[in-house]
Amino acid sequence: MLIIVGFFVILTVGDILAPILWALVIAYLLEWGVTALQNKGLGRLTSVLLVFTAFIGISIVIFLGLVPLIWKQGSRLIGELPNIMLKLKEQVLELPNKYPNFVSAEQVDGFITSLNSELGSLGEALLSASFSSLISIASLLVYIILVPLLVFFFLKDRHQIFGWCSQWLPQERHLAERVWSEVNRQIGNYIRGKVVEIIIVGVVSYITFAIMGLNYALLLGVCVGLSVLIPYVGAALVTIPVALIAFFQWGLTQDFYILMVAYFIIQILDGNVLVPLIFSEAVNLHPVAIIGAILLFGGLWGFWGVFFAIPLAVLVNATLDAVKEHKKQQSQEDEVAGTLEHQPEAE
Repeated sequence: MLIIVGFFVILTVGDILAPILWALVIAYLLEWGVTALQNKGLGRLTSVLLVFTAFIGISIVIFLGLVPLIWKQGSRLIGELPNIMLKLKEQVLELPNKYPNFVSAEQVDGFITSLNSELGSLGEALLSASFSSLISIASLLVYIILVPLLVFFFLKDRHQIFGWCSQWLPQERHLAERVWSEVNRQIGNYIRGKVVEIIIVGVVSYITFAIMGLNYALLLGVCVGLSVLIPYVGAALVTIPVALIAFFQWGLTQDFYILMVAYFIIQILDGNVLVPLIFSEAVNLHPVAIIGAILLFGGLWGFWGVFFAIPLAVLVNATLDAVKEHKKQQSQEDEVAGTLEHQPEAE
């Protein structure tokens, strides 16, 4: 019932409560640092102040240092899109001459026509985005003010908030507590591991792209790092812009092939070395279940559904396992009770 109510709230008023939901997620992440400081002997309030100050400092460094550079490279990339598309047209027009048995002139004309229509729709989308930027900036200012404030109170008054919420729950909630214990363990390990994976993959990708002299190295490095949030699908999607930018910068030259080989080595090391090392005890889900969760929750909630697909899948899996274990335990208790009833009384 708690899961159903939670899903219903997110589906109906999730947009309105978005700052509270974001603050809950961030406070959950920071609670690990607060608990670690408390285990070293510091008080709750002191630990909260230290962790919250570090969180604000890192956020300021990211927003004032990293975000402007990424925005600058993204704006420059958007400005060069017409030239990139022009080069793409030139490459496509040469295909019938190079591969007459596989590509016809009619196919090329159809592709060029669809490409022109896509460029027109892209221009309209960029224009509408520029008009709605003031609303986005206003929403961003609300998040900048509200979310840190909510995070601080969620950390500071955690026990009071939990106590108030628990008074509305049934007294017999062993099953829910078992589910929460398992979810808390797996999701905590998963989120901490993902943060480490994003940093390592993003930094290594950026260094590789910068050494090779690839345009928009920082922007692409951030995209590669964030792509690990979406298992399997993210790596496939981010390969397209990396390959396209490298192709239009160098063509099918030696630099292009070296970069692509280095990029695929990063992906192979991430999937076969880094992920097993970091997530050895976290998120015991089959790849089919992970992809299914991404499709399901992504279809329900868009980007945020994809973002939280793995934690939600862990929650559902832990609930099913707890119910199964609960039924098994009840069955064993019923068997023991039945055996005791049929035993003869001792003289």
